[in-house]
Amino acid sequence: MTEHTVKSYGEELAHLTAEVTRMGGIAESQVADCIAAIARRDAPLAQAVVAGDERLDALQGEIERKAFRLIALRQPMAVDLRHAVAALKISMSLERCGDMAKNIGKRALILTEADPMTALTRSIERMGKLVQGRLKDVLDAYTTSDLQRAIGVWSRDEEVDEHYNSIFRELLTYMMGDPRTINACAHLLFVAKNLERIGDHATNIAEIIHFELTGDELVSQRPKLDVVSQ
Repeated sequence: MTEHTVKSYGEELAHLTAEVTRMGGIAESQVADCIAAIARRDAPLAQAVVAGDERLDALQGEIERKAFRLIALRQPMAVDLRHAVAALKISMSLERCGDMAKNIGKRALILTEADPMTALTRSIERMGKLVQGRLKDVLDAYTTSDLQRAIGVWSRDEEVDEHYNSIFRELLTYMMGDPRTINACAHLLFVAKNLERIGDHATNIAEIIHFELTGDELVSQRPKLDVVSQ
């Protein structure tokens, strides 16, 4: 393999990582914006989140094509193969996070037309900021190849579950106390569930990073509370 070929190959791997990092930044923004749309009852922002999902879909498709091409033509081994596969798998998780953000954006549009439910909205916002922080931490871990930071995200998985369970009980209390809130509470429940799933994707990304950097699976059982509703 010539020096030029080695340099070109290294550039392809670096470009793939950079594309995933760029996709991660967009996914972070989508998650932050859908949470803000709920908190501020901001219909235009919610519409922007829904429309922005297509950009993530396109990026994921491009990363997938580049990763498959690199694997097929370069036939990477060991750590290089793990880098390529990690980029592919993380882009898939980010695409799913975008889907969840779009779903929340759609619920936000409906909720702007309902009466404000300030206490519940604040609970959703707190959970959303926790999930947003976990996604940022795990993407920073990917960008900097920080194994300990990735493990830290993985080990705190139960925090999101605790918030989800608390919101679930709070929503049930509201619905039982005033049947007129059932429709809005049902939408907020779907919002909370989508946030919980984004948290799961952050944990999955942490596991992918661990395998990328070490070649080993995280063998400990993932911390996971029983979630009250699937």
